[in-house]
Amino acid sequence: MSALEKVPDLSIESEVARNGRGRWAQIVLPVVVLLAGIAAWDLAVRLNGIPPYLLPGPGLVFRTLIADWSILSESLGVTLLTALEGFIAAAIGGVALALLFSQSKWLEYSLLPYAIVLQVTPVIAIAPLMLIYLPQQTAVVVCAWIVAFFPVLANTALGLRSVDRNLAGLFQLYGASRMQTLLYLQLPAALPLMLGGLRIAGGLSLIGAVAAEIAAGAAGAGSGLAYRISESSYRLNIPRMFAALLLLSAAGIVIYMLLALASHLMLRRWHESALRKEN
Repeated sequence: MSALEKVPDLSIESEVARNGRGRWAQIVLPVVVLLAGIAAWDLAVRLNGIPPYLLPGPGLVFRTLIADWSILSESLGVTLLTALEGFIAAAIGGVALALLFSQSKWLEYSLLPYAIVLQVTPVIAIAPLMLIYLPQQTAVVVCAWIVAFFPVLANTALGLRSVDRNLAGLFQLYGASRMQTLLYLQLPAALPLMLGGLRIAGGLSLIGAVAAEIAAGAAGAGSGLAYRISESSYRLNIPRMFAALLLLSAAGIVIYMLLALASHLMLRRWHESALRKEN
């Protein structure tokens, strides 16, 4: 046996060990911070004797979440459906408009300023106008679309412009049509940024839906979580208010994780950002 065969490849083993520790740290550290935050919250409520109508303890919020689950879960379903409709509209609209911008600079110069105006105008200011001119549910979905639309448009347009100039020249040299250049060069180059925009848009569509529901200000059957939060604040039912906020936060985290997983699965075999996680 030669001397080279006796020496283990320590660099690979240490890299694998570091990756394993990194994955465990990504799971364990947020859980530790969450448990520490809950413990500090509970301790602050108990030591200061804070009444539940000012700040309920985590145990009371959890019990309220279980007791009111039927009401809160129905409202969560309404809000998630609204956010999903807004997200799908934003994904289709943002990608389609970015593709049009890549084909016509005149169209981009004409419409991009208005897309920016929609992005910078607070949705809470637009929602009352939408509620005047549109049916309530349609107005809420439009508000979710407005908030989530621009990140998809901006990221996809940037990705379509970020093609390798040498490859673009090669396509031009071989006489590729605009459609062939778009399908085989620009879209694959834009896909990572497009998926990044969709990850941002997922959370923003939920925020837009909640903001529009608050602006609508109605309550009753078929209402979203924002209605429940407003109703709970009027009734000073603070534990239910915290439980609804907890559900909203959990929904936002789940939406982001699902979109991040979809992005990873689509990029893991060829894009550098996902390959680094695999190796």
